[in-house]
Amino acid sequence: MLPDLHTTLHKLRTGQTHPLAEIERAIDAAQSARCQHVFLVPMFDEARAVASTPDIREKPLAGLAVSIKDLFDVAGQTTSAGSIALKDAPPATHDSAAVARLRRAGATLIGRTNMTEFAFSGVGINPHFGTPANACSLEVPRIPGGSSSGAAVSVATGAAFIGLGSDTGGSIRIPAALNGIVGFKNTTRLVPTEGALPLSSTLDTVCALTRSVPDAMLAHELLAQRRITRSMAPLCAYRLGVASTLMLDGLDATVLRAWQRTLTTLRAAGARIDELALSEINELQQIQASGGFSAAESYAWHHPLLERKGQDYDPRVAARIQRGATMSACDYIELHGNRRSWIKKMDATMHGFDAFLSPTVPIVAPPIAELAPGAERDEAFFRVNALLLRNTSVINMLDGCAISIPCHARDELPVGLMVWAGALRDDPVLNIALQIEQLLRK
Repeated sequence: MLPDLHTTLHKLRTGQTHPLAEIERAIDAAQSARCQHVFLVPMFDEARAVASTPDIREKPLAGLAVSIKDLFDVAGQTTSAGSIALKDAPPATHDSAAVARLRRAGATLIGRTNMTEFAFSGVGINPHFGTPANACSLEVPRIPGGSSSGAAVSVATGAAFIGLGSDTGGSIRIPAALNGIVGFKNTTRLVPTEGALPLSSTLDTVCALTRSVPDAMLAHELLAQRRITRSMAPLCAYRLGVASTLMLDGLDATVLRAWQRTLTTLRAAGARIDELALSEINELQQIQASGGFSAAESYAWHHPLLERKGQDYDPRVAARIQRGATMSACDYIELHGNRRSWIKKMDATMHGFDAFLSPTVPIVAPPIAELAPGAERDEAFFRVNALLLRNTSVINMLDGCAISIPCHARDELPVGLMVWAGALRDDPVLNIALQIEQLLRK
């Protein structure tokens, strides 16, 4: 198992290693075959220079490697969001808010990572720059999950300790689950989206991938510029729920086995876990029947570019964006109103529970070859995409927070356990996840 950020920070501060030595390890990982197609813009020379700065180890991240999803502005670089349609766009004049905060904390930016074009898919396939293979599948190349595909693989292979990404319907948690790492989606309003190319201005969330829950907590504190309230309460002090509606449907054999084993382990440790129907989840299909926020809000941003360079788009991405063209202003306003009403109903039903548990995604990562670009595979692609987004997108519509942590055995493909709750319940979710992670790692 690769060392996490906290372990490496301890080694740095006790003189057992040096920031430049750690950056060289990260660069070696980034240049390995396992990171093929991960970095669209390597920043290795700049990384070495930053890691050599005399006072870098005094900062919170001490010069350790951080990767940046290609939709965040980095001063002097073009933000292409995994697309060739923006290859001629002018370079950014300023860092995005998230990148600036990480730099101030002593992050060494190792490179811009590949992603689903314009962040519009949970699968992670990119026809323009190639698809990074899942870090945990060496024999059969499997999908990395998206849209933060390269970010996840960079963390899982040791090329970065933090992968800065975004989550609009699951784009942090899906690749975390499929690559066997940790992905935390905070409540949207806690981290600014300024300087990040939008998918949905309503749902876009700036957040990160890490190798452990403590690392996720540190990354969130830096991105949100706030302190998490730590709790010493035991796991049995929390009331946890399992949403039986939709989220447990159609689990594949590996996910089902890991899910059942995890619940048994938690209950044996004293966790109070109750099943709750949460039938309100079934209402989301009707609420989003007109297309949902991502279609409408992405079309509002993309339509001038589609008119000029539509031929440069991945057809699968363009088709989803074009759905927003048919949504009326009335539909859009009603969508916002219906969402607010739905959140109130969900909050009332969830009252009394500290957090909920579910599988992050219902399947393990399928082979890339089964979903690669090609009209003959479109049906399979959209079916898998819908499955991957099914559970995670509920929390985005809830305006909630969620974390995915690994719960698979060593001889299994990665499976994620999602701990989630409503808006601004970030600290309880993180504290619960911390205890679950410690229990599952025994």
